[in-house]
Order: sequence, then C-alpha cells, then structure tokens
Amino acid sequence: MTKHTTAFTVAALSLALAAGLAQAASLAPQQARITDEAIYRDHSTYQATQDRIQALNDAGRPVRDYALSKAQCWLDVSFHEYTRNDRSDFPQAALDESEKLIVAMEQGVSPIPTDTPLVNGAARLREDLWKRLGAMHGTPGFACAQQAVACGEVELVHAGNEFNQQQWRHSKPYIQIAEDMVADAEAMARTCDTGQGAPAGPMQLTANVLFEFDRRGLADVREHSLGTVDRAIERVREEGRTITAVRLVGHADRMQGRGFDYNQTLSRDRAETVKAYLVGQGIDPALVSYEYRGDTEQVQSCEGVRDRAVLHECLLPNRRVEVRFQVSK
Repeated sequence: MTKHTTAFTVAALSLALAAGLAQAASLAPQQARITDEAIYRDHSTYQATQDRIQALNDAGRPVRDYALSKAQCWLDVSFHEYTRNDRSDFPQAALDESEKLIVAMEQGVSPIPTDTPLVNGAARLREDLWKRLGAMHGTPGFACAQQAVACGEVELVHAGNEFNQQQWRHSKPYIQIAEDMVADAEAMARTCDTGQGAPAGPMQLTANVLFEFDRRGLADVREHSLGTVDRAIERVREEGRTITAVRLVGHADRMQGRGFDYNQTLSRDRAETVKAYLVGQGIDPALVSYEYRGDTEQVQSCEGVRDRAVLHECLLPNRRVEVRFQVSK
C-alpha cells in the first residue's frame, strides 16, 4: 500500500465516521411535510446547515474551496427540490451529502474524498461532462476552478435525479446548468495564476453543436448550441490567445432506422456543416479538420424512455458535433 493510498484510506475512514455522527440535519418524513410546524422545522434545519457553512467560511475556508463549495451546492439542490415539493428521498439524501462534508471540514479531515455519489439512485447522465470535470482534478488550474467543478458535479446528479422522476424534459435545465459550469471551470483553469507560470503547450476548449433528429443543415442546429461555439471563440479573444487548430468530431444518435452506414454519413455531413459555419465566423479553413463516428459514441442512453418524441429529445446530446479548439498563448 502506497503512502498516498494510506492517506486516502485514513481520510475515507474519518469521513465515514463523520457521516455516522452527522444526524442533526434531518427533514420531516415526506408524509409529514404538510403542516406549518413541520415546514418551519425543516426551514430551520436548512438555515442551521447554512450557518455551519458560513462558520467554516468565517474561520478561513475560502468560498472557492472544493469541499465547501460542494457542501453549499448539495444544500442548494436539496432546498430547491424541497421547495418544489419533491416527495422522494432526494432532498434528504442531498442534505446528508452536504452535512457529511461539513462534519469532515469541522473535524479537520484531510484529504476529503472527492467522490460524488448518485444519491437517490440518480441516473448518470452525460458521461462526457463527467469526464471533463474529472480531468481537472489534480491539475494546477484546479485551484481556480474547484468551485465550478464541485457544483457542476452536483448539478449532474441533480439532473440524473430529475431524469429518473420525470424524464428528459425536467432534467434538461440542470444539464444546461452543468454544461455552463463545465465551460466556466475549464476557462478558469486555463487562466489560473498559480504562481508557476502559464501552462506549457496548447490548451483545448470544447463546445458541442446539436442537431435536430435526422437533420444535418445549419438551419437544423439548436440555436443555443451555436452560442456555445460563439462564446468559445470570444473567450479565446478575451484571454488573448490564438486558435491554432480546430478538430470536429461528428456524431449521430443510436436510432438506426436507416442503418449504420446512414448514421456514419449523417455524422460526416454534420461535421461539414459546422466546418462551413466556423469558416463563416472567420476561422481559417486550413486550421479545421474533421472526423465522423456515426452512432458509436453515445453520451446519453435514455434507457426506459418509450414515447418516440420524448426519446428523440432525450437523445439530442448524441446528435452532436464536438468542436475542439486548440489554443495557445
């Protein structure tokens, strides 16, 4: 067993002990949340938990700290769903995660594990976003991005819980929040001044252009997803960087009504559409290359969705062109 593993194990055991002690932040049973008295007690529980987070901050733990941020975001999503009359176990489970972190910080546990449990059986949506968030852990830029990383992870769990309860239409707003947090975290990591100088080598920005079902033209692109490309280009300019290459990767969803080869062609045509858009935005065509992968790399499975229109909407993140900007200082 390595020194690092031993330290992590000790921290995990300490956190488990802390979790066992964390029993104060308990909400009224679901069936009891119908009286003013029960709701008042629950609001008092939320306020007491918020006060503990504030006390940790007052004692010197910065707001941007990963564990403090994550405790706050778990508390926020718990309260959000409580006020929406969520009768599932999610509000209590999210509150428990907040309190586990609070107790660990109060007891000086170090390091605090960074796992993000899928509470209440939340679906694990958007593996691509999970990977992008995970890639920032342990990097120098994480020092600046940790708040956005922590909250992005919590919002993905929030989205997965909503997907289980009310399917894609209700999870979609929280996925979009998570997407914005991922982009913000990556931007903060790139521009982070850690005192070690600028990161060596090229850096990457990622945006996804999303297409309507079985469509490939520019008029068939979801407008908000083109906005992510425009914001990425603007960020490059704001950061004083230069785009040195753009790699496009076209995809299709898993619906194979016309076969594998059709989806391959569809993903290629989508990549070509996005290339034309970038050239129209002033990107040198010589910098842009593309590949296409058909339906071989799904980021959202939508298992259990039966209604065809709802399924098409749920599979939207798979009908994408990944736009990977390579930038340098």
